[in-house]
Amino acid sequence: MTWSGTSWGVAPQPAAAQAATATTGVHALAGRSMGTQWSVKLVADAAALPELERGIQARLDEVVAQMSPWEADSEISRYNRAEAGTVQALPDGFYAVLDAALKLAADSGGAYDPTIGPLVNLWGFGPDGARAAAPSDAAIAQAQSRVGWQRVGFDPLARTATQSGGLYLDFSSIAKGYGVDRVAEWLGERGVAAFLVEVGGELYGRGRKPDGSAWRIAVERPAGDARDDDGAAVLALDGYAIATSGDYRRYFDHDGRRYSHTVDPRSGRPVTHALASVSVLHPQCMQADGLATVLAVLGPQAGMAYANRRQLAAMFVLHDGDGFLTRMTPAFIARQRAA
Repeated sequence: MTWSGTSWGVAPQPAAAQAATATTGVHALAGRSMGTQWSVKLVADAAALPELERGIQARLDEVVAQMSPWEADSEISRYNRAEAGTVQALPDGFYAVLDAALKLAADSGGAYDPTIGPLVNLWGFGPDGARAAAPSDAAIAQAQSRVGWQRVGFDPLARTATQSGGLYLDFSSIAKGYGVDRVAEWLGERGVAAFLVEVGGELYGRGRKPDGSAWRIAVERPAGDARDDDGAAVLALDGYAIATSGDYRRYFDHDGRRYSHTVDPRSGRPVTHALASVSVLHPQCMQADGLATVLAVLGPQAGMAYANRRQLAAMFVLHDGDGFLTRMTPAFIARQRAA
């Protein structure tokens, strides 16, 4: 499973507001959250920027307070260290993300699992810190014994989760996407009709710029991808989000082997297939984020089959010798043509 945050809960820095030439125009705001940077381009009156910047940061801080395993007093950390049988009421955001994560786990046959935290920590990609060598088989088996999405005592009606004992939730593969959605929702409530939100590479766009053009983005590819076999994938985001999961983002090398941060909860080990990255387009960034992880775990063949069965718009980038090959689902090609 993919866990892309290096650390969460970083103290927010002042956002940069870059005024356009006109009072109402395209402006840019930026800051930090979830161990990464966020940025928002938006069409708004310059006088509203300070309030909008504070509101964006507040929504992202709320996600951190609920879902950061790096924060000892977060809602998720309280669940993870709770004694067996403890029932915890879930705030709205935590509830929405856990509900979506468990549905993805069931739909993917466990290729996605929000209880993968012990394995993520064991392989050096969680709050416990990095490692320089692969763990032992015994350590992997012990960590995997604590993993199992079916053991989460989730009550969607009561909006509670019961700790069954030793479970460790980690939402790092889906919470950034939720944060993007939360910011987009808030901007819409404030009457901002056109904006492009990014949190650590996950994006959502809505509306048009003053000149009528769309928010156009080039899909992320691995660094050093010099082969342009399919041309650049350029997309227009208007009511769509895009999220990317890749083995080039975080990894460690040991004894001539690279260990990706994409850990398969079914095997307890980083994936070894040829998939370098996968990007997913979806109307909801939380879903795009989680689905990108599902496909990254499943790999190029099973992932493509899963995406096509569900008519997902997905782009797969595969290792091919010293270069890369790109494969797209029909739904992704259609969205690219629409750009």
